[in-house]
Amino acid sequence: MPELLLKNANLVLANEVVKGAVLIRDGRIADIDTSTDPSGGEDMDGNYVVPGLVELHTDHLESHYAPRPKVRWNPLAAVLAHDAQITTSGITTVFDALRVGTDEDADLATDDMRRLADAVDDASRNDRLRAEHFLHLRCEVSSPDCLDSFAAFQDDARVRMVSLMDHAPGQRQFRHMEAYSTYYQGKLKMSDEDFRAFCDKRIAESEANSGPHRRAISTACRERAIVLASHDDATVEHVEEAIDQGIHVAEFPTTFEAAKASREAGMAVLMGAPNVVRGGSHSGNVAARDLAEHGLLDILSSDYIPFSLIQSAFGIGELVDGITLPQAIAMVSKNPARAGGLDDRGEIAVGQRADLVRVCVDHHIPVVRTVWREGRRVV
Repeated sequence: MPELLLKNANLVLANEVVKGAVLIRDGRIADIDTSTDPSGGEDMDGNYVVPGLVELHTDHLESHYAPRPKVRWNPLAAVLAHDAQITTSGITTVFDALRVGTDEDADLATDDMRRLADAVDDASRNDRLRAEHFLHLRCEVSSPDCLDSFAAFQDDARVRMVSLMDHAPGQRQFRHMEAYSTYYQGKLKMSDEDFRAFCDKRIAESEANSGPHRRAISTACRERAIVLASHDDATVEHVEEAIDQGIHVAEFPTTFEAAKASREAGMAVLMGAPNVVRGGSHSGNVAARDLAEHGLLDILSSDYIPFSLIQSAFGIGELVDGITLPQAIAMVSKNPARAGGLDDRGEIAVGQRADLVRVCVDHHIPVVRTVWREGRRVV
């Protein structure tokens, strides 16, 4: 590729925002010039240029593959649609989350997940995608078929991250039964009697399966150098269990105590960007803004709204005192990249991949104007 110069930009660097230009050569950042106004190149008109966003946990791909109950879309078409939405939100690296282990609310099975994984791999190898895609396995450890489902991905080199989840009632994300009832009873249209039986079954499965499945999967991931994440930890005991399992990322801790203990144990604390935008958790758990105010927020994830990632990065500084734009951008670029085992991207610095996003802000909403991945324009 020819050299590319982006000039007259507000560059969001690691510790400051500076007016300048960035030179791209062979897909990498070759130089950053803040002292002159170089001739030639593309004029950014004073817009922000930020590192390409890195998304560690989005289950949004599933909604493109199964947009309605019992409806299945072509898996390649679903991946392409998902990829287009991801990149137009400024995300240049994405860990697509696929469920492992089924439960009553799941309309998708292991075969569906494998079809999506194969479609991601095929599209990636044939240069059909704008962003770079890895896989993140969301393992429902209480599910009886969790290990069998996990085995379907045992030889998949695209798997870079695994999270251990248990959505049984009365714990973690659903410590309060009212929230569990609102989510599951309403979603599955169950009577009170059916809901009680449903809860009893889920609790029994958790008691029987969660411990053995956590140990088996965490051991396999450590052997394969796959990044491990906890999910919805609520207590110090949960965090101690995560430490024993070799967890590196604490996803969506539901209490201040769990987030604090995770950070003290050396884990990166990840929270949902929709939580930031909405002002709180939809399940009534600890708010991401509260953790940010106490310096306990490292990574943001778009979770179920891809655009929320860049929206929260440009908005959290207005909501939480003391958070600068470079710090906020790091939460959606450098920090998730490092937590995901990637040290070649996530920062505007010489030698880093030229994954870049041009952004202007209109009425407090970031507008993604252009996206480059490894110096090649993809949006």
